[in-house]
Amino acid sequence: MTVEPPVTSRPKRGLVLVITGNGKGKTTSALGQALRAIGHGYRVCMVQFMKGKQYGEVIAAEKYLPNFKVFQYGLDSFVMRDNPAPIDVELARQGLEMARRLIRSKEYDMIILDEINVALDFNLIPLEEVLELVRSKPPELDLVMTGRYAPEQLRQLADMVSEVQEIKHHYASGIKSREGIEY
Repeated sequence: MTVEPPVTSRPKRGLVLVITGNGKGKTTSALGQALRAIGHGYRVCMVQFMKGKQYGEVIAAEKYLPNFKVFQYGLDSFVMRDNPAPIDVELARQGLEMARRLIRSKEYDMIILDEINVALDFNLIPLEEVLELVRSKPPELDLVMTGRYAPEQLRQLADMVSEVQEIKHHYASGIKSREGIEY
């Protein structure tokens, strides 16, 4: 038996939420925000920059969350910060274009731009285009933007900025990334 989530009245003013910092949990926080919104009947999508692996959230969305779509624009490899490959730049720009289309479509109530702050810091996409995207979003759309190094201009535009700070990380003791924890 399928139970439809309740459809609640949407507020007229969407929010811009920025989740940044050097600690683990920025994407995880955004996914929690998505799950909460989906529970209230919102339509949510995530555009992932610089990610191409079948992360757990992608698998879960396909299997269990019909109101949550994930679009990935990246490879399953690290991007060189000071010398990104042309394909990394191209994929990030494609992700930005997809974000524009999704935002203009008004098909979603919440859009998450995962790791967009890192794509900005790596100069894969132009800051001014991202700022314009935020300024021109439909008023009712909630926009969540994640990743380290959120630029000050984006922080100023946001309604909420949370910084995830690393206190201790299992990598420091030699524990490698793990399915279900990092991906």
